[in-house]
Amino acid sequence: MYAEKMPEFGTVETSNGIVKEEIIRFLHSNGLGIDDDIEQFVIARADKELIACAGLAGNTLKCIAVHIEWRGTSLGLQLIREAEYLANQNGDHHLFLLTCPDNVKSFRGCGFYPLATLENKATLMENTPVGIHRYCKKLRADFFIPADKIGGIVMNANPFTLGHQFLIEQASRASNWLHVFVVEENLSQFSFNDRIAMVRDGVKHLSNVTVHPGSRYIISRGTFPGYFLKEKQVVNDVYSAIDLIIFRRYIAPSLGITHRFVGTEPYCKVTAQYNQAMHHWLEDECVIPANSITVHEIDRKTDENNYPISASAVRSLLNENKLSVAKNRVPESTTPYLYNWLRANHHDLPEPCLAENPMSISVGH
Repeated sequence: MYAEKMPEFGTVETSNGIVKEEIIRFLHSNGLGIDDDIEQFVIARADKELIACAGLAGNTLKCIAVHIEWRGTSLGLQLIREAEYLANQNGDHHLFLLTCPDNVKSFRGCGFYPLATLENKATLMENTPVGIHRYCKKLRADFFIPADKIGGIVMNANPFTLGHQFLIEQASRASNWLHVFVVEENLSQFSFNDRIAMVRDGVKHLSNVTVHPGSRYIISRGTFPGYFLKEKQVVNDVYSAIDLIIFRRYIAPSLGITHRFVGTEPYCKVTAQYNQAMHHWLEDECVIPANSITVHEIDRKTDENNYPISASAVRSLLNENKLSVAKNRVPESTTPYLYNWLRANHHDLPEPCLAENPMSISVGH
């Protein structure tokens, strides 16, 4: 009998193609696919046969499966413990787990607690019963400002452009107070520290704006991994819904946010679909037992050729070493970060740009 055998645990990098194919077949036999953002798997074997696996994508556990003849044993708990240990070794102690609602009871027994559920499709859990509540309590204690119209914006700012600045300025004018959340996940060309510094530098002239780190609860790899796989156009409505449910149910009430502002998206399919999901999950009064949030889509600021200014276009210009053109699409406060990125990535700086403003180059932002 399977349960009489002692399982042996191991760790596999997804770069190991042979074992990854074995895991894919095992997941398929259990009715699951594999997410492309998984970096490592914890696996269990009995007599060399694969009997369980759990994927780790940053601080999120997913693609968890146990052989049918091992279900009801302690193997599931052991598997989660091994995955937690691996995540801790990687420096991640606050963990999320994505599963189907039918498995919530089992994972509660492993120390995970439901955070958001999308109908009968998916539940996001975290390994603390107080994480989201502690985060929101601190937001309210430190940043709550009572007013009739409180706005919210979530942005990556990779890098911070004139388009981002324009969106914030428009939302600032339309709000008594505006909260801007900068995506904290470090999966972008510019680091989180640089991105939030760029945003803060670019909104110093606005007196009613607070810039926040996005935290693990806003468009993170845990709540919305499709956002970071958009180059492959991997889009999953489940992730969008969970991210927006968390924002509406927990984060918005803590700050009294009544309006969410976003730029129109003519190019990126993932972002465009996310904008559409906002209208449903934030505005519809029937889908979530929480106050609705009005969504405002603001037309994007355009360049001299009437093309919407985008961070992706600025990144392309930087990769082509066209700094002088890129500078025209960002606030002056962003320019030093562009110089620093080029230097750090071993690009040759165009001499005319250096001559224009040599004092603008500051290392170490």
